[in-house]
Amino acid sequence: MIKLNKISIVVVLALSAQYSFSQVLRNDPKRPVGAIAKDLGVTTDQFVACFNRVNPTPGGGRPTSERAHANKSALLPCLQAANPTITNDRLDEVMDRYRPGGREAQRPTND
Repeated sequence: MIKLNKISIVVVLALSAQYSFSQVLRNDPKRPVGAIAKDLGVTTDQFVACFNRVNPTPGGGRPTSERAHANKSALLPCLQAANPTITNDRLDEVMDRYRPGGREAQRPTND
């Protein structure tokens, strides 16, 4: 039987929690990825690959202006490489349709 000291247990639990948290953010089971991809005219795999470059706000809160800009700068060009007809307005329209709280939930904070 393997014996773990208290520090080892804390490290294992912290790493497990960090791994679980990052998985939830990257592959949010509440996000209808297939529907979003279809509406944007890309495959589910293409959307997931592009969205992996995005850094969502932990807990689903409103992003800062910097975070919102950085996320859009990562997501839009990647999606446009898969489908050049995607515009900024189209991306906003589709994402707002599936975002809990709609556009208001994505409006940046003043931070």
